[in-house]
Amino acid sequence: MARGRTIAIVSGVSLLVAGAAGGGAYYLLHTRGTPAETAQRFAAAWQAGDKPAMTAELATPQPLTAYDQMRTGLGVESTTVELGQVSPGDDRATVPYTATVKLKNVGEWTYQGRLDLTVADRAWKVAWTPATLHPSLTSGASFALKTRWPDRAEITDAGGERIDTGAVGGSVQQLVGYLDKATKKDVGKLGAAYKTGQAVGRGGLQETFEKRLAGTPTTEIQAGGKTLATIAGTDGEPVRTTLDAATQAAAVAAVKDVDKPTSLVAIRPSTGEILSVVNNQGGFNRALDGRYPPGSTFKAVTAIGLLAAGLSPKDTVTCPQYATVGGLKIRNSEKEHFGSLSFLDSFAHSCNTTFAPLAKQHLGAAKLLETAEQVGFNQPLNIGVPATKASFPRAQSDAELAAEAFGQARITASPLSMASVAAAIADGTWRPPTLVPDLKQKAGEQPLPDGVKSGLHAMMAAVVTKGTAKSAGLPAGTRGKTGTAEYGTGEKLDSHAWFMGFKGDVAFAVVVEGGGGGGKVAAPIAAAFLRGL
Repeated sequence: MARGRTIAIVSGVSLLVAGAAGGGAYYLLHTRGTPAETAQRFAAAWQAGDKPAMTAELATPQPLTAYDQMRTGLGVESTTVELGQVSPGDDRATVPYTATVKLKNVGEWTYQGRLDLTVADRAWKVAWTPATLHPSLTSGASFALKTRWPDRAEITDAGGERIDTGAVGGSVQQLVGYLDKATKKDVGKLGAAYKTGQAVGRGGLQETFEKRLAGTPTTEIQAGGKTLATIAGTDGEPVRTTLDAATQAAAVAAVKDVDKPTSLVAIRPSTGEILSVVNNQGGFNRALDGRYPPGSTFKAVTAIGLLAAGLSPKDTVTCPQYATVGGLKIRNSEKEHFGSLSFLDSFAHSCNTTFAPLAKQHLGAAKLLETAEQVGFNQPLNIGVPATKASFPRAQSDAELAAEAFGQARITASPLSMASVAAAIADGTWRPPTLVPDLKQKAGEQPLPDGVKSGLHAMMAAVVTKGTAKSAGLPAGTRGKTGTAEYGTGEKLDSHAWFMGFKGDVAFAVVVEGGGGGGKVAAPIAAAFLRGL
């Protein structure tokens, strides 16, 4: 009997153990998926910012309010979640994780947390609480940033002198921009490290290089008033421009007393660096954003094409009072005519009736377009502030081609663009104009066709010594081209006055809105500028 009872007790214990094992087997056999699979899906959705997919993994579906607040309160740009090993139980499990969160204008924050999982509806689900996002986060607590910004870095000219103090002239101020109070829109754009009302760049280089100049703040990440982590900030980096103080001063002096809106841009031909940008009247930055017909300054571009096509400055051409191309009747300024003369002299006297027929005969629409694009037309500009690229539409008829040959029709250019044309002719290579040297350009350098540079230098010298700019008082050694660009509608048209050219390693362009003749109005301004140097 005793032996039988002992066997019965042992058998009873065996049954209890079997029953416990059977309960675990029930969960294993009847629960869909594994804790690891659920954790992986949830982590992937978290990384992707896919709230519906995150919610689908929750044991109790609910709004992810804390998740939304974390993203907005900290300015989360991206999140990476690495999962650890599962610690399993019968109907519960935990999975540790390491989260790396990239915060806009702050840096990266890495911390450890855990996912609690439970069985709900016979599937493994995430037991969501605010602590799922961070172990220190409690119900009702919210994330916030407390920042300490470094001193804002400087904007300087090429010599290292500050030009962002507000004491500079209006033209430089247009380039630099100014500091303003951040709006909600600014904060939304720049990130949660910024606060409404703090100083941010507005316009010009201050706005373009806001993040570089401002640096990043030393930032405390807080939740419920508790500091969770501190991320060290970085100092702002200065922005050095190519502006030359002496060249800028000479340009300002040259235009300041002109009654009509006047702009002047100077460029260093050997590098493409912008030395000065001046507008004598505030508001619109005509020097960079103006859209003017270039008038006869564009004859220098047409001449590049003609010289490349085999024409020589010594070749004999004609300059009649009138010429007709494609049904368009063309005349010269003040109805001048010179009969037979050299190509050089026709350029010096700015003969429309020479250039229009020659463009049709030797170039055509495609070749003139190609030539224009070699010196910056239709090329993107990237100088750090708004600047309109020079526009040269392909001529749709012989009449339009004829008008384009002397800078009319639909062509538009700014003083910046025409100064870059002058710089290309001076050096023999067009370079995209540059205001901030370490700013990557979108357009590449383009050399002028072989054999063009010397001939065009001689032709532009003749403009100054015996042509349309003879009486302007330009210093010896100046080479240039005048332009009288008609605009508007009607029988009697007004004209913008242009002069562009170079002397030594300084190229420039001047435009006077509604100024009339380039030789009489714009060229003397260029002369004053060069004398000021």
